[in-house]
Amino acid sequence: MDVQAHPDALAELARVGVPRVPAVTVGARVVHGWNPPAYAQLLGVAYTPDAKFLPAELAQRLDRILDCAQRLVQIVPEPLLDWSPPERARPLRDLAYHVFRLSLGFVDGMDLGEFPEGWLGERAPAELSDGAAIARYGALVRARIAGWFEGAASGEFERVIRVYYGPQSGHDLLERTTWHAAQHLRQLYVLVERHGLTPPEPLPVDAFAGLPLPDALW
Repeated sequence: MDVQAHPDALAELARVGVPRVPAVTVGARVVHGWNPPAYAQLLGVAYTPDAKFLPAELAQRLDRILDCAQRLVQIVPEPLLDWSPPERARPLRDLAYHVFRLSLGFVDGMDLGEFPEGWLGERAPAELSDGAAIARYGALVRARIAGWFEGAASGEFERVIRVYYGPQSGHDLLERTTWHAAQHLRQLYVLVERHGLTPPEPLPVDAFAGLPLPDALW
């Protein structure tokens, strides 16, 4: 159900304690967040998850995705940053900011031991007034993430983080963060090309290979 087009569906999810999508409901039972094993259990079907990439590989892919987003947002004219596509009521400015903020959320979550839902609803601060400013913020985020990985012990990724949609290992949260950023980068490419802009480089599809990205763009 498209909750943007049907706000009553979102209200129904809130009634059963789900603050945001994605979610799967069967009668009174609900699974919140991206959790394929729990979906399979809810539906009574067998599920064998694919092998995860090692954290070091995921970190490299995430940085590649953020680097691409950083260079892409620099070419977006300031007036276009306030445009919202019909597919979702989120201005380009907020979408570009969101790619970096959700990625920083991984590090913040690992440091704090929790990942609250509100982090993903944050909008771009007023001082990020143009594409260059958002790109500079992206550079700071990439540096913060790189520094965290330099000091992270291997056991860090086995810790369980209190994520808003349920407990997740650090490894699972890193995987989700990587494909989440990748999904929004796919959207940004489509949207800027829709306005006749040519991205500085092709979409880095090799960085997405093997990640559990949804087939749909929206």
